[in-house]
Amino acid sequence: MATFASEWLFGRQAVREMLRARRRRVQRIVLAKGSQRSGIMAELIALAQTAHCPAAEGDRAWLDQISAGANHQGVVAEVSAYPYSEMDAILADAGEAPLLLALDHVQDPQNLGTLLRTAEAVGVHGVLLPDRRAAGITATVSNASAGAVEHLHIAQVVNLTRALQDLKAQRLWVAGLEVDAQAIPFDQADLGGPLVLVVGSEGQGLSRLVRETCDWLISLPMVGQVESLNVAVAGSIVLYAAHSARRL
Repeated sequence: MATFASEWLFGRQAVREMLRARRRRVQRIVLAKGSQRSGIMAELIALAQTAHCPAAEGDRAWLDQISAGANHQGVVAEVSAYPYSEMDAILADAGEAPLLLALDHVQDPQNLGTLLRTAEAVGVHGVLLPDRRAAGITATVSNASAGAVEHLHIAQVVNLTRALQDLKAQRLWVAGLEVDAQAIPFDQADLGGPLVLVVGSEGQGLSRLVRETCDWLISLPMVGQVESLNVAVAGSIVLYAAHSARRL
């Protein structure tokens, strides 16, 4: 019986990164009977033992039920809820030129997971998520990010527009990714300073108030037949551009 409010993570990468990050309490890890004990599985078993939580075995049908039919890859873990961060703490750790990612009501867990995986890869200091009408950090999102969320500092905010205004008051620039005739092509924008990159929701893009709060808009030039890219792809491209600007 868990001694804290818990949830189930699933997938080898998500469980391994959770164990590596050491930010959650771990109640138990269960491996499917007959699953391999080499490679990444051997690594996560060793990490579990280090965390004083040896891995047990369970029927694959039980793992299927616990993970609601998702691809658990033979491992699930009962853990404490995701540890969201405070915005002040994120800024305190970020230094003089923070790179933040704000997501304006992204709702698809796969898109969110992909964006967070990219954010972690390029060294984003923190992520802002609205606490309503948007995907939160669930087991599905952790799995979609390949466990990257376990290493990120993510803040849930009540009002994204107000949070962006507060960041502007602390001398961060706010750039919104948007398909707009007046937007600056991303490769011509200054992405090297203290920056919040805002990515809008699937289909709707940036909400009006968030759009009006942005200091400028940036876009991805399109030369093909489709009008826009998937939000996770577009956001990832601009995140890498911001990363590159910081290396110059």
